[in-house]
Amino acid sequence: MINFAAESHVDRSIDDPRAFLDTNIMGTYILLETAKRYWEPTTDSQQQTARFIQVSTDEVYGELGEEGYFTEETPLAPNSPYSASKASADMLARSYFRTYGMPLIITRCSNNYGPYQFPEKLMPLMISNAMEDKELPVYGDGLNVRDWIYVEDHCRGILAAMTSGKVGEAYNFGSNNEKKNIEIVKLILDKLDKPENLIKYVKDRLGHDRRYAIDASKAVSKLNWKPLIDFEQGIKKTIQWYIDNKDWRQEIKSGEYMHYYSKVYDN
Repeated sequence: MINFAAESHVDRSIDDPRAFLDTNIMGTYILLETAKRYWEPTTDSQQQTARFIQVSTDEVYGELGEEGYFTEETPLAPNSPYSASKASADMLARSYFRTYGMPLIITRCSNNYGPYQFPEKLMPLMISNAMEDKELPVYGDGLNVRDWIYVEDHCRGILAAMTSGKVGEAYNFGSNNEKKNIEIVKLILDKLDKPENLIKYVKDRLGHDRRYAIDASKAVSKLNWKPLIDFEQGIKKTIQWYIDNKDWRQEIKSGEYMHYYSKVYDN
């Protein structure tokens, strides 16, 4: 069982933490309990091959200064209701390994990008707005740093953890692609041949972490995994996907989404 399910947008967690507790903590509990009921009666050989993968995030580690990287040994220090709910789920999952012996593995990844990403996230939001010649809202000074990984590389990492990972362990996945948010925004504008005067700086997010960066050396050495999609190739594929899927984008950006968008970015 691979638990991808999560409420994952920090802004929404600030506005409504309860939904994140329900999905990320109680949802994980329900999956763990269900898996345990099916796992406990199985034979020893079946128990040895079974796996529960808890998909988590680098945000559970908190915030980095200008130097250093998150490793699997970094203490958990979440700074938003979202990351706190994911850290809680991680600890609950770990307890099922320690208490019941469930064959559980935790994965933690840096910022994903690629096709089908909901347009409240940075890249699809900026691509979509730029394509429609709308303002691109940038939090604060835009200098917050994230490590970006193409979604297919992340999925290959999860598969590697499931097939080759050691139960009870955590594995970090990242691509060593640290970029400031404003760099991402300006790059998207350049790729779409749009002017930088579309950028609109807005009030910063509450508790906005300054920098995340992942040390993925454990996954590289223990799982024989490495990212295959470099950033230039990945962002080109991502932008083209949103260009080619205008109908999907327009359907998503309607109704409740636009109400939420106005609430967050129109001050």
